[in-house]
Amino acid sequence: MMDFLMSEDGLENVYAWAIPLHATVILAEMIYSHVSEAKLYSGKDLATNVYLALMNFGLDLIMKAFAMGVMFFFYHHRLFSWDLSVWYLLACFIITDFAYYVLHYVDHRSRAFWAVHITHHSSEYFNLTTGFRSPVLQPLYRYLYFSPLAFLGFNPWHIMVAYAIGQVYGTWVHTQTVKSMGFLEYILVTPSHHRVHHACNVKYLDKNMGMCLIIWDKIFGTFQKEDPNVPVKYGIYPKMPDNRPDTVLFYEWRKIWKDLKQPGLKFTDRINYIFNSPGWRHDGTGKTVRQYQKEYFAKQAQKKEQQQNQKEQKTA
Repeated sequence: MMDFLMSEDGLENVYAWAIPLHATVILAEMIYSHVSEAKLYSGKDLATNVYLALMNFGLDLIMKAFAMGVMFFFYHHRLFSWDLSVWYLLACFIITDFAYYVLHYVDHRSRAFWAVHITHHSSEYFNLTTGFRSPVLQPLYRYLYFSPLAFLGFNPWHIMVAYAIGQVYGTWVHTQTVKSMGFLEYILVTPSHHRVHHACNVKYLDKNMGMCLIIWDKIFGTFQKEDPNVPVKYGIYPKMPDNRPDTVLFYEWRKIWKDLKQPGLKFTDRINYIFNSPGWRHDGTGKTVRQYQKEYFAKQAQKKEQQQNQKEQKTA
């Protein structure tokens, strides 16, 4: 098994096993959706998912040699050398999962990276094929988050195998058919956690960023449990005007360009429009996710206090 995963063919081996597994579980979910009339799928939405996945895959292939070259540069100047063992593989998987958490966190908190990542969140459907609705341009910079791992002595091929295994698992949590995974809810990113992540409800925005392990969200304060009193609404707000691939790809970039063309902007304002949090505006008229959530939770606390006062008045 170690040779199967950790050779230079390890990445291809993971995907060779993943393809039939993905096909099987997706077909099963489609059948369930049809039989139960759950309406989990849309033909146009499915076509967009496939189109974006193919574009991402193509760019990934083009970038592969350069990305691995950068990672191996850091690996050749590594700080440490590790013996190949089960503990090494476990450490590689955990630290790769953490690197993805950091990547995903930045994708949500910096507007230029959100403009790339927004494609993954743009669908109002949530099914297994949503996992293939890829941030097309992410291969242009994703390797930069994994390069520090190579500098610490983890072989880039092993890093990418760990990432691929995480991707396979991360695809499976894009489903509404699994309500709870029991005690695993405390350890792993589950379908329930990831439904929260794909929600456009204010309470749920920018939560549950992990791919496999939910511990990073709990450590860094980005965890949010699915609330039965707040049904998940999928997609983004405001939603895109249509589902055409060019709209999905360039939606946020066009908004950024419009903001940059405003007259009289300072240089720092232009930089902020590109890299600050989505929603930031130089004149103070915009709101970031943190500001929306601060207002939301303040209103919820006020509402709870009013209900408590009314209850006490009735019992007095």
